[in-house]
Amino acid sequence: MSKLSYISPEGLRIDGRRSNEIRRLNMRMGVLNRADGSSYYEQGNTKITVAIYGPHESTTQKSLFDRASIKCEFAMSSFSTSERKVKSRFDKTAYETSTLIKQAFESTVLTHLFPRSQIDIYVQVLQSDGGLKSAAINAVTLAMIDAGIPMRDYVCACSATFIEGSALMDLNHMEERSGGADLLLSIHPQLGGVISINMESKVPQEMFESVLDMALAGCKKIYYLLQEQVKKHSKDLMSNQLVG
Repeated sequence: MSKLSYISPEGLRIDGRRSNEIRRLNMRMGVLNRADGSSYYEQGNTKITVAIYGPHESTTQKSLFDRASIKCEFAMSSFSTSERKVKSRFDKTAYETSTLIKQAFESTVLTHLFPRSQIDIYVQVLQSDGGLKSAAINAVTLAMIDAGIPMRDYVCACSATFIEGSALMDLNHMEERSGGADLLLSIHPQLGGVISINMESKVPQEMFESVLDMALAGCKKIYYLLQEQVKKHSKDLMSNQLVG
């Protein structure tokens, strides 16, 4: 049995992309009428919906007197992946992703404007095909903007890895399972700051730098596309108001 090759002699990946190309993005905002803000986000075959509720009065006694608290729930539909796993009380992916989202937006939302209040984030994965955490973060950014919640900047995230001598941008499911040096980067693209860097394994310095540069380039590409979607959504809202 021949070994699976992730990069062809022509430099193409399994899904036909070059090493520095992100998957196709399809985005919509304001998709859930009952939520204060919402989004639908596709990155390749990874599909996610996000609902934002708040800021509203805190539902717990542990409310923060000087700022809003952010809660995040992350759930995967039973049909979101071809893998069938035995359900357990603790879902590592859900816990890690919800924590990552919570921390990213605690550092981004102007929570001091809403003391003793709460912002709830609900992330639902409809289909998973790699890059799940980064896609969820980008989807939440759109939903936050749709909700009109003031933020210091966008939050943009992208994954990258090093396989067969090449750094690759925006991983699909098969590339994530390759055993490469996977990295997840979250940034504030306008402020120029890094929010978080997550890497599963130790790698040589030169390899780390090439993977980090690839993830950063991916974040910038995604930021441009998120901006375009926000502009389009704003124009659509204005057009609907004029017609109304």
